[in-house]
Amino acid sequence: MFKQEYDKEKLKNIRLLVLDVDGVLTDGSIILNDYGVESKAFNVHDGHGIKLWHRAGHQSAILSGRAVNVTNLRAAQLDIQHVYQGCKLKLPVFQQMLETLQIQPEQTAWIGDDVVDMPVARQAGFSAAVDNAVDELKLCSDYVSKRPGGGGAVREIVKLILEHQDKWQELMNRYLG
Repeated sequence: MFKQEYDKEKLKNIRLLVLDVDGVLTDGSIILNDYGVESKAFNVHDGHGIKLWHRAGHQSAILSGRAVNVTNLRAAQLDIQHVYQGCKLKLPVFQQMLETLQIQPEQTAWIGDDVVDMPVARQAGFSAAVDNAVDELKLCSDYVSKRPGGGGAVREIVKLILEHQDKWQELMNRYLG
């Protein structure tokens, strides 16, 4: 299910990109070694998309139900300043984050993949579900990506927003010489 119809006006005011981790920045797999150390695989296209988002003058945040050090490491690599992990109930943390950052809900974009993401999806100015998200989240989201979590969905959604803000081509001109 790919939602092509969405309110394009919503995208023009987005200033904060809020991301789930497992199933969004990753494919949802949890990899444990023999010592119980967890690792994750992150997509470089998603990472570059987040860097482009920052170059456009916007902020990003991670809001995850699980707490794993590798998430902090990836957030640091991508200069994601706001990282909230171990959030069993994401909505109160989301609301507190907006208050702290002095950002209105309509200035936020949320990307999730599961039912625990639905309360934030309903509050965010623009909500997106990755292609491999559960149907319940897809139904309550503004947009469903063509790409799966951990497979370029974040980059796709960043590009979509920045195109509607007339910022994408300017960012691409840097690479075109």
